[in-house]
Amino acid sequence: MSHLELFSQEGIRVDGRRYNEIRAFDCSINTHPHSSDGSAYISQGNTKVLCLVRGPSDTLPSASSTNTSEPTISVSIIQPPYAKMERKKVSTNDRRLAELSIIIKRALQQTIVKKNYSRTSIEVSITILQLDGSLLPACINSATLALIDAGIAMYDYITACNVALYDSYPLLDSNTLEENELSFLSIGIVGKGDKINLLLMEDKIPMDKLQKLIDLGILGCHSIREIMDQSVREIATDYVSKKR
Repeated sequence: MSHLELFSQEGIRVDGRRYNEIRAFDCSINTHPHSSDGSAYISQGNTKVLCLVRGPSDTLPSASSTNTSEPTISVSIIQPPYAKMERKKVSTNDRRLAELSIIIKRALQQTIVKKNYSRTSIEVSITILQLDGSLLPACINSATLALIDAGIAMYDYITACNVALYDSYPLLDSNTLEENELSFLSIGIVGKGDKINLLLMEDKIPMDKLQKLIDLGILGCHSIREIMDQSVREIATDYVSKKR
């Protein structure tokens, strides 16, 4: 697709959104209660992700352990061949997925109340069901909800969003077409404020444009947090009503 077709003179993107609009966002919690301690499904536009959490489980410290007062958190990402917009063979050792796993692990480690889970293990397994951009944010958002479903204490929600740069215009919640043509970044924040938990730039972004992308990304994270929080509260209300 031509670079010029991504954003029209009328300010409309290729999928009909304006620059500051997120895609349709939907989430479900406790989707796999029998195979996990916590689970969540996220749909951000055409990107669809499932996350399962197992734990916290007691674990014995190994000889190589350097800090037994913190939980062992593992993150794995699976991307079946059918999950890509362009179907290509995906190796289980795909370097990109390994990098994303490390990034997600570090983000979660800062958000989980680790002192509550000394000498335990928490396994986070993410499956990409369909991919159309903003993969890292979808993985983080689904992991947040799955951890909440598992009852794991967190300081607050961590929500994430991608922002692409078209000339001088930031484009919120980028899709695959935009990410293939434009520079973009991923941003994650904790809670309702502007505390940045994650900032990853996939390409070079001019310094005079960076703050504009960050500011819009924070607003996008706030919008996503509202939707996620509403889903959590609905589940909690339903659970309490059934217990009465």
